Amino acid sequence: MKLSSAFIPTLKEVPADAVIPSHILMLRTGMVRMLSAGIYSFLPLGYKVIKQISEIIREEMDEIGGQEFHLPGLNPKEIWESTNRVEAFGDTMFHIKNREYVLAPTHEEIMAFHAKGALSSYKELPQIWYQIQTKFRNEPRPRSGVIRGRQFLMKDAYSFDSTWENLDKSYELHDKAYRAIFDRCGIKYFVVGASSGAMGGSKSEEFMVKSEAGEDTVAHCESCNYAANVEVASSRIEAVNRSEESKSNYEISTPNVKSIDELCAFLNIDERQTAKSRVYMFKDKPVLVLMSGNDEVNETKLGSALGEGQVRPCHPEELADITGADAGSIGPIGFGHRIIADNRLKDGNNLISGANKNDYHLGGIDFKRDLPEMEYFDLRTVESGEGCPRCDAKLDVFRAIELGHIFKLGTKYSDALGVNFLDENGKAQPIIMGSYGIGLERVLACYMEQNYDERGVIWKKPLAPFDVHLIALNMKNETVASKAAEMYDELRKSGWQVLFDDRLDASAGFKFNDADLLGMPLQVVVGEKNLKENMVEIKIRSTGEKIKINLDELIPKIKQLI
Repeated sequence: MKLSSAFIPTLKEVPADAVIPSHILMLRTGMVRMLSAGIYSFLPLGYKVIKQISEIIREEMDEIGGQEFHLPGLNPKEIWESTNRVEAFGDTMFHIKNREYVLAPTHEEIMAFHAKGALSSYKELPQIWYQIQTKFRNEPRPRSGVIRGRQFLMKDAYSFDSTWENLDKSYELHDKAYRAIFDRCGIKYFVVGASSGAMGGSKSEEFMVKSEAGEDTVAHCESCNYAANVEVASSRIEAVNRSEESKSNYEISTPNVKSIDELCAFLNIDERQTAKSRVYMFKDKPVLVLMSGNDEVNETKLGSALGEGQVRPCHPEELADITGADAGSIGPIGFGHRIIADNRLKDGNNLISGANKNDYHLGGIDFKRDLPEMEYFDLRTVESGEGCPRCDAKLDVFRAIELGHIFKLGTKYSDALGVNFLDENGKAQPIIMGSYGIGLERVLACYMEQNYDERGVIWKKPLAPFDVHLIALNMKNETVASKAAEMYDELRKSGWQVLFDDRLDASAGFKFNDADLLGMPLQVVVGEKNLKENMVEIKIRSTGEKIKINLDELIPKIKQLI
């Protein structure tokens, strides 16, 4: 590819709306351009890398017996309603206004639709079907460039098995394939336990990259390598102590006290003597959630505890109707609806919470005595420094980007859509499914987050858009132009992907800066001075090392270096 005719619109300045390295570099190198918030066009250089990522994925998916599909992104709404996922996705699903269609955020339903009736016997199982296709999610706050967008390219795969044991095998095959894909892409990653969320199912794991740009938070133990998304992570933490003697309930006047911190300061008590109350709506019914002190409600854990259906915080106007009090004065005694509590509060007594009366709190609360039917779950969000649940070490909590996610779906979709097969005894059984996703733009972004310096991207095989950046320092010099063109042809005939900077009016400094910004593995510099000695210079982008060699040694040297 000759730069004089290539569409690679590089930028000198950092775009104002770009914050993280991958977003800055994608814009500066002319790989992408934003069309609208969360919607990006891939330009030729960027799409070249996406195609290379796609081929790596295809090779590894084909290796485990995957068969490639291409499914429509426009789906009939009714098929999503049959699995209750229109409600589960909520506002993040795009709907067509004048037709009963949706834009697919994933394709479990459609793959199950195609399996129905087509996979009718145990003899036709297992199957692995996959596609690489555009998906749509109505992200309320698109950010971090292509990492969290409203339209994205995804490899989604689905396994169909006759037994749970065979699902385990399919799951392990995908785990192995994913590790091979990310290893080949040169990305440092780790695997964490995760929530299945709107996907449903049982076991779920995420392939993560540690990054401040991440939208996920991970708890990790350096000692035993425990790792989990905070959506499901647990920790060892001191429970609320139970006193030998329980006090009777008593009312406390707490004017203008709204938060746990204000309550503790007003009464001169420790936060562990308090129970924070939060009200949520689940299936249009209120649920009060109790937490110890300032512990935060983990809404993913809360959703898992309550079961299928949308969970949302109660609106202020709803609180007044339900409890007769504002948010800072709500409590469990006399609530009159379902109450659940975090495990840390189990059997706690002599606690203080809201009195369901503005500017009042209630003391002497004994959960064992006052709320004997209350349910307990792990509902809190873990924090750095808390004990690892598997060993004696402490947890580190940090941000991360999700590269891929694998799920054991089980029979959720088969049951909902009637996807059955006949077993060895001729009895109809639901097909057991797995789901496995990789975000291609995220693979690209994570590679760039891990491979750059102050000058630009640092590409390595096999993701590099080009193997060699050939730089002719002065194309107006006939000798330089002729020899550079000859080298361009020779390099391409040898099988290398070559980007040839043949621009007439660009200065040497401008060409060097662009070469470092674009970041191809090797730069071959052709200049008049070196040509007089029958020499050229090779620069290794990753190290900055420069090697002066004879022209006859160019091809063998490049083979050695790449």
